[in-house]
Amino acid sequence: MADVKLAIIYYSSTGTNYKMAKWAEEEAEKTDADVKLVRVPELAPMEAIEQNPAWKEHYTATKDVVPEATVDDLDWADAVLFSMPTRFGNVPAQIKQFMDQAGGLWFQGKLVNKVISAMTSAQNPHGGQESTLLNFYTTMFHWGSIIATPGYTNDAVFGAGGNPYGTSVSVDGDGNMKEDVEAAVRHQVNRTLEIAGKFVE
Repeated sequence: MADVKLAIIYYSSTGTNYKMAKWAEEEAEKTDADVKLVRVPELAPMEAIEQNPAWKEHYTATKDVVPEATVDDLDWADAVLFSMPTRFGNVPAQIKQFMDQAGGLWFQGKLVNKVISAMTSAQNPHGGQESTLLNFYTTMFHWGSIIATPGYTNDAVFGAGGNPYGTSVSVDGDGNMKEDVEAAVRHQVNRTLEIAGKFVE
């Protein structure tokens, strides 16, 4: 894993996916991989953010701490782990816009063979987690990327609810994770790095 460059790219409104991304960063840094944690730019107006105290608190706490993601991060990385909430069974607009901006890299063939994995969250176990990841991976097929899912390769996947497409968690109204997914997140990042290591020259 020494030569693997891993970008952890997340979008988080109230902090759940930030926490998952941080677990992934911590685990990846135990290896010799070159790790970069970045956040997808926020598109929502401040008026909307300020109406939700948890959203405002998280936005304020991280906006000057975590660098914003750019498509250069995709170009740099050998592997990318995304983390994002579900929005009506699909990816949030912030993630979609970020992916759309990668058209130039796609046209040049620079996204081919990138190893990609993804995680998500929703308010309940059937709130669109699986469809969000599947819809996200559809774009990766167009990129020609290599999708690295956890499958059922570790007991931690079962402990987190058994989503084979990527770690997913449900969150209550107070922002608390209902399932214990930390071990699954850590397994997923290690699996992503293991797979990426097979392709890095």
